[in-house]
Amino acid sequence: MYPEDLKYTTDHEWVRTVGETTVRFGITDYAQDALGDIVYVSLPVVGAAIVAGDACGEVESTKSVSDLYAPVTGTVTGTNEALGATPEVVNADAYGQGWMVEVELADAGQIATLLDSSGYAAHVASA
Repeated sequence: MYPEDLKYTTDHEWVRTVGETTVRFGITDYAQDALGDIVYVSLPVVGAAIVAGDACGEVESTKSVSDLYAPVTGTVTGTNEALGATPEVVNADAYGQGWMVEVELADAGQIATLLDSSGYAAHVASA
């Protein structure tokens, strides 16, 4: 149900390692489903410092506006600019083309503190 090659937060973000100290993240399929049709995504600027657990953007849907929380601490090295024109991609492909932010990690060890797919599934089931 949740890709096993990803890590997760209790705030419903996923993290994929794309380099030795670089990750990409976005919101989970569970989160996009709960939000409904996504109509706007606000992301941090390249070069911004983000801190795990802090809000770093927003996701607006037809139902509500929700904060995007940084799952890791580091420096933003890229954002998915395509979401500016087509935010609905997050609904269609949350774990692929719907990625949101790329980050150079302040500490690569922080990935080990995130949930694996079974831990995230248990978290969702208990919600």
